Amino acid sequence: QVQLVESGGGLVQAGGSLRLSCAASGRTFSSYAVAWFRQAPGKEREIVAAISWSGSNTYYADSVKGRFTISRDYAKTTVYLQMSSLKPEDTAVYYCAANRDYNGSYYYTRRGDYDYWGQGTQVTVSS
Repeated sequence: QVQLVESGGGLVQAGGSLRLSCAASGRTFSSYAVAWFRQAPGKEREIVAAISWSGSNTYYADSVKGRFTISRDYAKTTVYLQMSSLKPEDTAVYYCAANRDYNGSYYYTRRGDYDYWGQGTQVTVSS
């Protein structure tokens, strides 16, 4: 069982930056592929970025490509989402998700691929 805890959300002006963190409670993220999803009011939860457990492969939604960066630290205890050049349309609750993976080089982009979810952190971008 993996418990995920997100942090780093908040209110920021358009053009600003935030860094979200996702920590695995009580254990490392070794052998877990991880992703960030977001859900805006009245919309479906959508993939933002994903990373393989080895860290060698990443995926970004077209809407955030070039502005967001997903990474994981060497000890693989935390996964980050660095968000820059934020836009009002980035306003959403951001969720961290993890999936046990034994391959090491895969990332996953579908909501149903993930077994573990955090409680979410609110990101609000004002215009």
